[in-house]
Amino acid sequence: MSTLRLTGDLRREQILDAARRCFARYGYAGTTTKSVAAAASISEGLLFKHFPTKAALYAEILVEACEADPEMHRLLELEPSTSTLVILIRDMVAHFLRAPELPDQEEAERIRLMVSSHLGDGEFARLLFEKIGNLVEPVFTASLESAIASGDARRVEGEPLNLFWLAHQVAHMIALTKLPAVPSLPYPETEIFQMQVCQFVLRGIGLTDRAIATYLNAEPSQKMAAPRIAEGV
Repeated sequence: MSTLRLTGDLRREQILDAARRCFARYGYAGTTTKSVAAAASISEGLLFKHFPTKAALYAEILVEACEADPEMHRLLELEPSTSTLVILIRDMVAHFLRAPELPDQEEAERIRLMVSSHLGDGEFARLLFEKIGNLVEPVFTASLESAIASGDARRVEGEPLNLFWLAHQVAHMIALTKLPAVPSLPYPETEIFQMQVCQFVLRGIGLTDRAIATYLNAEPSQKMAAPRIAEGV
């Protein structure tokens, strides 16, 4: 084991770099904290000082990949508005609806991992939801308030971020039905269906039909790239 002393931030990045290589090579199930520690040339005990579990380590890598995604930067830098709110929902729906068909199957495996987490102790799902919520909440809530102020949406009672998670779970559940070789529901693979899902979600979070008609087709869909974990990245 290396005796080189590093600052906390540098040590953390060393662990994350090693973990990215391990997850890319062995997948989530095949990677252990022991193998990550070995790849980082540190003890497993030192790894646990930075990341208490494998789930915490993987969630951090996914969120960092998401934060580094140019499409996510584009989205988070948009001015809060009705248009931004519609883009956020539209891109999320597009992301989930195409996830099971992506050739590398990475996103499909992450969806399966989320399901397994919900059926188990829920740790991975809680960690990832918390981190994604912190990332998305400012632009979502500010854009929702902007839409309400401009008359493009009615206020729905309750915590605003819950509306984002309800939208997320609609899209996520549709993706689940597409994972089996024979989909469990015969949803069509069409842009019309994608628009139907977006309209359903946007009405649910309070947008008026006029606003949906105005903004949903305002520009070509800018699909958000799925975060990727590749060796060497």
